[in-house]
Amino acid sequence: MEKDKHKLFTLFKSMFILSACTFGGGFVIVSLMKKKYVEELKWLEEDEMLDVTAITQSAPGPLPVNASVIIGYRISGIIGSLTAILGTILPPMVIISVISLFYEQFRTNPYIATALQVMRAGVAAVIFDVVINLAGNVWKTKRVLYIVMMAVAFIATCLLDVSAMLVILTCLGIGLIDLAVTYGRKKGTAA
Repeated sequence: MEKDKHKLFTLFKSMFILSACTFGGGFVIVSLMKKKYVEELKWLEEDEMLDVTAITQSAPGPLPVNASVIIGYRISGIIGSLTAILGTILPPMVIISVISLFYEQFRTNPYIATALQVMRAGVAAVIFDVVINLAGNVWKTKRVLYIVMMAVAFIATCLLDVSAMLVILTCLGIGLIDLAVTYGRKKGTAA
């Protein structure tokens, strides 16, 4: 029981700190969650985090909240999800509330404007790191289908300006077909 309380506290604290110190949106926090829960705490495997990333990007809603629901549930069930969500949403709620009180001062302050511009460079670097890690994980599967899908998805979104939602749904459809074919083959060889 004491171990569960400690795990929940660690989950809340880590989600709170990650959420409070993350600028740049969901991709940044998912990268930091990977470092925390896969590399540091070893609560998740690399493949699980890759699955969490794919699911959170496909589901509606804020990416960090989606990730916290899944990670929290994986670690401690429903109470883990609730704990992780609370740790994730509290910092932005407090920060946005404070900023709203002083909005005019924030909007016109040249130092804050400069700080935000500088943070964008750091955010771009972290997002680039996420992309490289995810591409590396796809490459490690050595599945030609997945590698080709990754390349085609990149070309479709970056060069042809195809909607990301269309790309995600198409990849989901192809993945389901691949799963059905693979399952069918395994079932046929087992009989």
